[in-house]
Amino acid sequence: MHSYIVLLRGVMPSGKNRIPKMAELRDALEAAEFADVTTYIQSGNIVLRSPLSPEETSARIAEIIRAYCGAELGVITTTAEELRAHLASSPFGADYLEERVFYPTTMDTIDPERLAALCQEDYGAEELRVVAGRLYLYIPTDASRSKLSNNFLEKKLKITATTRNRKTLARLIELAEALSPRLAPPIYNKGVDAGKQESRRAPAASPSLGHDGASQEAKRSGSLP
Repeated sequence: MHSYIVLLRGVMPSGKNRIPKMAELRDALEAAEFADVTTYIQSGNIVLRSPLSPEETSARIAEIIRAYCGAELGVITTTAEELRAHLASSPFGADYLEERVFYPTTMDTIDPERLAALCQEDYGAEELRVVAGRLYLYIPTDASRSKLSNNFLEKKLKITATTRNRKTLARLIELAEALSPRLAPPIYNKGVDAGKQESRRAPAASPSLGHDGASQEAKRSGSLP
């Protein structure tokens, strides 16, 4: 069994892509082939064990979600190791507000020519950086009005992606590593509280370190429109 972090792309607080109750989705996943399922906040973050590959896990979860509530959501399956590397490689240092740095995640291969063209565009006060093939956004103002939205990146790069902030990803890393205990350095966070979590199975949140969904949901969940 593999330990994965699963990020749902496009979860909305209402409408056709709403997840009625993450706790019910957790139960549906555990009724299938997944184990030790933990959900974190309503925007669509899951930690679980799976006997499948990341690609197979994404396809199976998308199928279960359709059967549960009819939502058609992108499903990004990754690992704590990959997200830890994503956070550690952030090019935005002390001169940037940590809470305004965002981390797009995709399972797709990004075309280098499309990416190079995208990096040449002018985004004003906003910034797009790339380190070792990983994307980083700095959005100092209202994310709901950002040019560098998740939809914009998907359209320009021809990928499926979802974006979270550092606090959300760090908490998911902690939960995933609790399934596969190993010695790991703490994730630096400047004392931001991990927030509330939905699953009854998750350990209590410790101080630690999404760009889809509505702007109101984004403020609560750590994901962006």
